[in-house]
Amino acid sequence: MITLRSIPVHAALATLLFVSHLCSAQTPVRPPIGSFFKSAAFSGAEMSPNGRFVAFRVATKGSRATLGVLDLDTMQPTAVAAIDGVDIGEFHWVNDKRLVFSVTDLRIAEGERDFVPGLFAVDRDGNGFRRLVETDFHYLKNTNEPNILPWNTFLVGVPGTQESNDVFVMLYEGYGKNVDAFLRLQRVNTKSGLSTFVDTPDYAHDWLFGPDGTVRTVVTSIGKRRAVHYNDPASATWRKLAEFDSLSGDAFKPLWYGADHTLYVSALNGHDKSAIYRYDLSSGKLALQPLVSSNDYDIDASFIHDKGKLLGVRYHADGEITQWFDPAMLAIQKEIDTLLPATSNRISVGQRSQTANVLIDAYSDVQPHSYLIYNRDSKKLTKLGMAHPDIDPKQMGTKDMVRYKARDGLDIPAYITMPPGGIKKNLPMVVMVHGGPNVRGGRWEWDRETQFLASRGYVVLEPEFRGSTGFGSRHFKSGWKQWGLAMQDDLADGAKWAIANGIADPKRICIAGASYGGYASMMGLVKDPALFKCGINWVGVTDINLLYTVRWSDLSDTTKKYGMPMTIGDPVADAAQFAATSPLAQASRIRQPVLLAYGGVDERVPLVHGKKFYDAVRQGNPNVEWVVYGDEGHGWSKPENNVDFWSRVEKFLDRNIGKP
Repeated sequence: MITLRSIPVHAALATLLFVSHLCSAQTPVRPPIGSFFKSAAFSGAEMSPNGRFVAFRVATKGSRATLGVLDLDTMQPTAVAAIDGVDIGEFHWVNDKRLVFSVTDLRIAEGERDFVPGLFAVDRDGNGFRRLVETDFHYLKNTNEPNILPWNTFLVGVPGTQESNDVFVMLYEGYGKNVDAFLRLQRVNTKSGLSTFVDTPDYAHDWLFGPDGTVRTVVTSIGKRRAVHYNDPASATWRKLAEFDSLSGDAFKPLWYGADHTLYVSALNGHDKSAIYRYDLSSGKLALQPLVSSNDYDIDASFIHDKGKLLGVRYHADGEITQWFDPAMLAIQKEIDTLLPATSNRISVGQRSQTANVLIDAYSDVQPHSYLIYNRDSKKLTKLGMAHPDIDPKQMGTKDMVRYKARDGLDIPAYITMPPGGIKKNLPMVVMVHGGPNVRGGRWEWDRETQFLASRGYVVLEPEFRGSTGFGSRHFKSGWKQWGLAMQDDLADGAKWAIANGIADPKRICIAGASYGGYASMMGLVKDPALFKCGINWVGVTDINLLYTVRWSDLSDTTKKYGMPMTIGDPVADAAQFAATSPLAQASRIRQPVLLAYGGVDERVPLVHGKKFYDAVRQGNPNVEWVVYGDEGHGWSKPENNVDFWSRVEKFLDRNIGKP
């Protein structure tokens, strides 16, 4: 059992901020695999509400991730907190003096984890340390620490003004796969640990706070029905604004509640793409014209504000976009973009800033996140730290978004990452299939897995096949019940597009992915054997029926009853389709080389998926590589397991498609 205690941070923290993170002038042709899969050296930088301090998570070589604070007036860093034997996880400012944080362990696999994140608070000078939430599953409490909340309590956020010592947490009172989640909201004082329950409708799971820290809207879910409720300040009572099926076109998502009592939501509002609208709380109607919209992308924005005043919104299109409504912030963005033209520059200020300081998170497709401070008065840039200082952008591959036509005419967006060294033709290619599948897979930013493959000379194509979210209702719904069918064709059509454009060598294409991506990789070998020369499947679904019948998975009964029959299919009504589109049932048709990797304690796609498929496919295929990481879950957490797996991938690809 891990012993949790506050400990001093090594003095090296005080110098780490100002140590040069430049890579060696002599770099190998292929950067070492370990550099891609290290934990971040510097991450999570967040400015205090008054803009005078920056908190950050930092790890020197071989050390645990610790919490530090930089005074922007003196540029002196302070070691704030570390927990013996674990790493600092999520953290946030409570107010200008106090922070709250959780813990994690970046060195172990999921199956080795015997604690939960917990919650702790500390002053920015390292004093006032307090445990707020237990980290032990068994509710074992230290009797010298009163008012500690149970382990199944998790941070929600801080009040909008960030002037009190309070934070909001959620308690899982009803949880597990067989019941609808029943979460209770609590307000906790980070000094005393005293907490009070907040009155909200039952079965709430999303909360929206007003600038004064009052909960203004909640979203509740029971079965497939969702409802949005509003805490009306005029009557101090809750009233239901709307109720709808979770997958219906009438659904909307509350995003922000402004100081002028305006509610902003994301909604389709009769269109194909969701956009940001003002919601009239009196009439219950959306504004006719959106505040932010796009012809090509759904808009699900985060709001940037100061003292409740809306400054701008941030959302993803082909890359991240910040749309400023405040002229001063727009001018600052232009100044910074001129100084840092090679990166996308995400800027932030304190919630009620009293300084000229702006925090910059600079990144690109070839550069991991780097943090800087810009002073609007002096026009000075100060470097704070880099997430992955071992990564040399010159050795990374450029990423761009493209669109190609599927065989039925649907536009398929995709990211394509070219190997470093300029544009080339007839290259070996990996079609990387994202998991989910009902998510958006890619982002225009540095990605360790994609860039690792590119550094080894492979083109990486990441299709946003139908069923992916973020590209409109039609694109999403056209993927319903299309596992192994049109969704699969979209992947093959992407490979054919790359061949037709001279990018990919038709004899050297492999298909790879995790979870749903592992499923699609194996179905690609079944359905398009002439196109895909090999396949890589890690933690992948191999039989659709197993998604419904395996009782020890973490898929809820609600999901199986309401969501999956609509988006994937019904096990009874669609039994014939499931048989035709399950890799396990079609395993005898796979003759290409296969790499399979699974986690021994995976609860999303349990190991039985891999075992059954491995036993079936190797009956007629001698080229099957199999590895189980016994303590891992749905993906690899342990750095050494990542290095081992991707070393296997590198050898597998080099052996099968690496040479003309």
